[in-house]
Amino acid sequence: MTLGNSMLIPVLPAIETALGITPLQASLIITVYSVMAIILIPIAGYLSDRIGRKKVIIPSLILAGAGGAVCGWAGSLQPGGYGIILAGRVLQGIGAAGAMPIVLPLVGDMFRSEQQVSAGLGLIETSNTFGKVLSPILGSALALLAWQAPFWSVPILCALSIILVLFLVKVPPKQGEEAAAPPPPGKFLSGVWNLYRSKAGWLTALFVVGCFSMFILFGLLFYLSETLEKSHHMKGILKGLVLAIPLAVLCAASYAAGKWIGEHKKVMKWTVTGGFLLCAASIAACLFWEATSIRIALLSGAGLGIGAGLPCLDAFITEGIDKEERGTISSLYSSMRFIGVAAGPPVASQLMKQSAPLLLGVMASVAAAAFILALAGIRPRNDKG
Repeated sequence: MTLGNSMLIPVLPAIETALGITPLQASLIITVYSVMAIILIPIAGYLSDRIGRKKVIIPSLILAGAGGAVCGWAGSLQPGGYGIILAGRVLQGIGAAGAMPIVLPLVGDMFRSEQQVSAGLGLIETSNTFGKVLSPILGSALALLAWQAPFWSVPILCALSIILVLFLVKVPPKQGEEAAAPPPPGKFLSGVWNLYRSKAGWLTALFVVGCFSMFILFGLLFYLSETLEKSHHMKGILKGLVLAIPLAVLCAASYAAGKWIGEHKKVMKWTVTGGFLLCAASIAACLFWEATSIRIALLSGAGLGIGAGLPCLDAFITEGIDKEERGTISSLYSSMRFIGVAAGPPVASQLMKQSAPLLLGVMASVAAAAFILALAGIRPRNDKG
């Protein structure tokens, strides 16, 4: 699901040229996908709590694949295909809402030990970020065939995912209270609202920090993609490899953090706060060095900070909520992350019209705000509580 979105970032300049659209219009190809996910993820989470995770994931993958096929077909309708591409991305976003976000509570369902859940979530975030690492390389390579090729890869990736989920994911049967019939929608939503109110402090902090992390990541990726192509005339696989450098650091950090944090809630808190402090400092340092190579190194430091924090945020959400509400609460968290994904590219495109330092200053400020929120809002009472 990460490939289905991030793979398009290095291709956006080519899409602009082929369709005769502006950078802002091109960024909307990322944004409309994310907006649909934002709206529908909570509904998908509720359905997954009621009817089961796999019964939501499989149809959602089918929809996502169909959306990719619509976009690929629309690409042949130049120059009038832009609107249909947006429609296809809407369909793909509907599918995305019921796929990747439901994986987080599914991991929580499959393991009993908090340490196993943390390690599992670390692997999920690593897979997610590995998708981001692979995205610019694969997107650039496919674009050498045709700029529409990344869209056509989505149905293939979704078909592969459907086969893997159908045959390899074994969900343990519910026992005891878990096996009871789910409550009706009104009672369920009332329970979720009461749960949120009782945990509003740390849940709100996690939701906003998750949103800020994706806003920073996708905003900076958009900035780097546009800079490499338009200022340094870097295209194709070479551009993809350069874009992958900070993402590879982010991926490695997610894997290491997931293996390291275990059940230790205080360690998770300081990993998140330290990660966003490093992120803010690294982005701010870009204001003092204009050389692209140095900025890539500094943005890799920002990726290290974000990557270390993501599995900790997932673990707080998944381990801090009972299974009955886990799908809905984790889906709300995923929606907040998609808000960041949706806002990052268009905001970056508008800020870049003014100046690159303004963009970097805003991103550093957002990272600093995430640090303060995590420091003040996440207050674990003990290592296992």
